Amino acid sequence: MKGTEHSLYSSQREVLLEHLFAGEMMRYLWLTGVHTLEVLKPQVDDSGYDLVFEISSIARHVQLKSTTRGSALSRVKVNCHLTEKTSGCVILIEFDDKTLELGPFYWFGGRPGEKLPDISTFPVAKHTKGNAQGVKLERPNIRQIPRSKFQRLDTTKEVVDRLFGGVVPARPLNGRIGEQEVK
Repeated sequence: MKGTEHSLYSSQREVLLEHLFAGEMMRYLWLTGVHTLEVLKPQVDDSGYDLVFEISSIARHVQLKSTTRGSALSRVKVNCHLTEKTSGCVILIEFDDKTLELGPFYWFGGRPGEKLPDISTFPVAKHTKGNAQGVKLERPNIRQIPRSKFQRLDTTKEVVDRLFGGVVPARPLNGRIGEQEVK
């Protein structure tokens, strides 16, 4: 089977989707009158999160996952270190593989200030490739969370509401967000 650009350049795509998502968050917040969103990226990727979004005193450590729309993804691998971060959460982004349009989104986490729900009872993930003997070893700090435990969010507004708990103004300055009318 010939690989597609999505599998051949998966690292590039991962970074692209991360930037698109951060840009969507920034655009939405800008249009709602919030111009102070901080977006932080860890230099080392071992604490379970990909980005930190912060507004005022609310900081959210976010582990991003992605999959193409309509995929059969049934489990999401989540780093246990994320449970050590106050307000840690996981956002699964579905995207169109032809246009890279984002959404819907899937949420796993608590309210601002709350820890990630307990994930210790979920199955331990295994490496996707075997070692020299062909054995796929366990990854003790990674758990497999069923997709059914995630809540579907259809819009960037819903994601922002989950992240910041209604701290963000309800109406944009110009009455519109992209092509969607805000009510």
